[in-house]
Amino acid sequence: MNIAEIRTLVQTDMQRVEDAIDMQLKTERDLIYQLSNHLISSGGKRIRPLLLVLCAQALNYQGNAHIELGAIIELIHTATLIHDDVVDDSKLRRGRKTTKEIWGNEASVLVGDFLYSRTFQMMVKLQNLGVMQVIADTTNVMASGEVLQLMNRNNPDITEQDYLDVIYYKTASLFEAAAKSSALISEQPETITTYMADYGKNLGIAFQLIDDVLDYSADPQELGKNIGDDLAEGKTTLPLLYALRHCSKEQQQTIRIAIKDGSLDSLPKIQQAIATTQAVAYTQQRANHHAQLACEALENIPSSIYRDALIALTEFAISRNT
Repeated sequence: MNIAEIRTLVQTDMQRVEDAIDMQLKTERDLIYQLSNHLISSGGKRIRPLLLVLCAQALNYQGNAHIELGAIIELIHTATLIHDDVVDDSKLRRGRKTTKEIWGNEASVLVGDFLYSRTFQMMVKLQNLGVMQVIADTTNVMASGEVLQLMNRNNPDITEQDYLDVIYYKTASLFEAAAKSSALISEQPETITTYMADYGKNLGIAFQLIDDVLDYSADPQELGKNIGDDLAEGKTTLPLLYALRHCSKEQQQTIRIAIKDGSLDSLPKIQQAIATTQAVAYTQQRANHHAQLACEALENIPSSIYRDALIALTEFAISRNT
């Protein structure tokens, strides 16, 4: 099952999620709609709400709360991207100018704040305390991850565990929340809820590991941003971290200077170091490991076409080129 077939399987639910997102953005403030819709309509993968909808269907959920939850998860993700682009001074996102490049930092921060607050209004209407707890905790963890990443910026001496902590906080925690929330609204026993959370967490880690591979290996036109953006922002991601630990002393010096300065002047040399140390293969291996853990967690839920789609979604996460 490929990604197109996965989307077709739940296309009705996903369209309802899109409609719910659009309804939440149509406020009396034109700027909120224009700025938010600029990013939301730019062709994002919608992996997080897709994950939530598939999980709900795999658990035989019969209600409508998964639609609102899918919109909540995507709006939280959008808010983090808007804020990320301000913090990172990013120029491109999904092949378009970032919101802060068009409307400025002030408007971007405020609209990001609006999206966060709107999701909490939406959560209250669900009247599910367990879901509210999960989402509230997750947004706090994600904010903590932003701070941790900022503290690690331009630091070539972080450990692999430091890096993994950041990608869990910033990325995998929202995947985890999406999968766990689907179990909560389905009123699953605690054991199944834990398995679903484990699935989402490991899928999210695998997804981010591949994102970090693509930052050094993808076609910029397909990726929708410039190659080496992470390095330019002083981020020591796993391919760079592994190369730094296994390359020659001369290459180490080049990489350390680039990380400290946030410079792309030596990008070709750094890409060569990544290639010669097999850093991409190592990162891919780590992604494959977490994908396997995700699939193992799914062994504990009933067999269905939706469980098959979740397994296929995991395969997509580690084999994509954008």
